[in-house]
Parts: sequence; structure tokens; C-alpha cells
Amino acid sequence: MQKGTGNTIYHVLAIVIVAIWGLTFISTKVLLMAGLSPEEIFLVRFSIAYFGMWLFCLWGMGSDASGAGGSLATRGDVPADGSCTGASRTGSQSVQSPARLFCNSLKDELLLVLAGVMGGSLYFWSENTALQYTMASNVSFIVCTTPLVTAILNAAVRRERIGRLTLLGGCLSLVGIAMIAFSGGEGFHLSFLGDALAMLASLTWAIYTVVTNGLLKKYPSALISRKVFFYGMLTIVPVLLVKGWTFPAGRFLEPKVLLNALFLGVVASLACYALWNSVIKRLGTVGSSNYIYLNPLFTLIAAALLLGERLTPVAIAGCLITLIGVWTASRSS
Repeated sequence: MQKGTGNTIYHVLAIVIVAIWGLTFISTKVLLMAGLSPEEIFLVRFSIAYFGMWLFCLWGMGSDASGAGGSLATRGDVPADGSCTGASRTGSQSVQSPARLFCNSLKDELLLVLAGVMGGSLYFWSENTALQYTMASNVSFIVCTTPLVTAILNAAVRRERIGRLTLLGGCLSLVGIAMIAFSGGEGFHLSFLGDALAMLASLTWAIYTVVTNGLLKKYPSALISRKVFFYGMLTIVPVLLVKGWTFPAGRFLEPKVLLNALFLGVVASLACYALWNSVIKRLGTVGSSNYIYLNPLFTLIAAALLLGERLTPVAIAGCLITLIGVWTASRSS
């Protein structure tokens, strides 16, 4: 993790990305109501992102996913390594081409397969399947333990100490999230299978974050994101082979279906995954994960504005406590 005033843009970027991810629950709900299955939504979402990222790589818009003429790359997000194909040299350094097909080693390629499963197919499958067996409030709360799970996993793998402010901020955020998740009066009802799947989703994203942070020291964010999309698509195919594809292709021309699919694929996946990898590299594994606590807050606001769902005083108080928790945890980062 790098420190300094130059990190401000990455903190803002993290908040924007998490806000967009909070909106994905609304778009996913719209597509589910239109008749798509969770597996079909995931494949469409990652397919759009994958081919979009290939265009980005081939057009040479930058060696990292800056979206602004390489402005992130100029701050040190692009690694220098002369061992790759398609590298451009400047003195003794070179920049890895995001359009290259394979990594430097089989180990790195297998790590990207793991990232594609953990941050893609298995994560989305476990989270969406959990909703079929337990309360949505349970899933929302359990999945938002991801930053703490990430901090513990990072400490175990990289032997980095978990800061007191990280723990305090995490606990405050979870209190706020609990108030948001259970403000509707549903309560927390134990369901072994559903809650276990939600815990699996939390663990898979934590693994994705730790694995990706190591790879970002060697490869551009665009290359990593493209491969995550590819291996995520590849590993969801067996599920679709078992369940089958049921959604009529012609219905993708319906404005409601098309616009929400494009939002999930282009904005929430292509852009956000690539930019999130830059956030991970700059703010660190734990520092970036702390912002995931804000996810249910943005979902709550979006549901109130777009779906007309009621905001309760308890939920509003939960939002404020969550914000205080995230601010506290960020002081440790």
C-alpha cells in the first residue's frame, strides 16, 4: 500500500465503485423479474465485460485501467517488467502489454484462474444461491463481513498485523449494517445452508482481493481484469450445462433488459473491476476492502429512490454508524 495525499483520488474512486456495486442489486432484481436466472445474468454480465476489455486492450488506451488517458498509470500503478511479450522499453524498464495472452508463468496463470473463480463464478453463485435458502437480510449482513475476513486472511498470508482502528471501524460498520439489514423487522433467522453459502461468498471475495493484490505487482490491471472475466465465464458454464439456458435471446432487445444488462456488463463489471484493481494496488488489501461496508448503504438509498422502498429511522441511524465505522477504519489505512 502506498500512502500520501495522492491517494485521495483512490479513496473517492473506491466510494464511487462501491456505490455502483450497490446499484447492481437493483439491476439484478429487474433482470430476475424479467425471467433471467442468476447464472444467465452472470454469464451475460461477464461476457460483455470480457469482450469490452479486449477492445480496451487492443485499442491501446493505456497499460492500466485509468479511463482517463492513463492518469492512474502515471502515478505508479503499472508495473515494469521486461520479461513479457509486447513490452515497450524505456531505458532499463518496460511496461507489460495488457493484450498479452498468457502470464509469465503457469503459477501466475493458475492464480488468475483462482481469481476468476473466487471473484467471479463462485462468488456470484454462492451469493445468489444463498438468497434462495435464507433471508436477504442475513445475506446482506454476512457478505458485509468481507472486509474483516479479508483483514484476517491477509494477516495470515502476508503476516501483516491488523490495526486496532481497522477492528474498531469494522465492528462499528457491522453494527450499522445490522441496523440497515434488519430494520424491516425480519430479524436474523438461522438457516445453515443459506448462511453457509453467504459466508462462502464473503470468503471467496476475500481470497480474490488477496490474490489480486499479489498479481498487481507483476501485471497491469486491464490484463488481470480481462482474465478474471474469462475464467469466471468459463467456470460458470458447467452450471448452465446442468440447468440449461431458458431465457429467449430475442428478449434482450427489450429496453429494460438491454439497459440493465449493459449497466451490469459495461459499468459494474468492465469499468469497476478494472478500476477496483487499481484501488487495491494503491490502498492495499485491507484499505480497499473497508469501503465494501458502504455497499448496503448505497443499496438502501437506491432502493428508496428507484423502487420506492421505505427508509426507517433505524436504517438511517445504521447508515450514519456505518459511515463512522468506515471513516475510523480508513484512518488505519
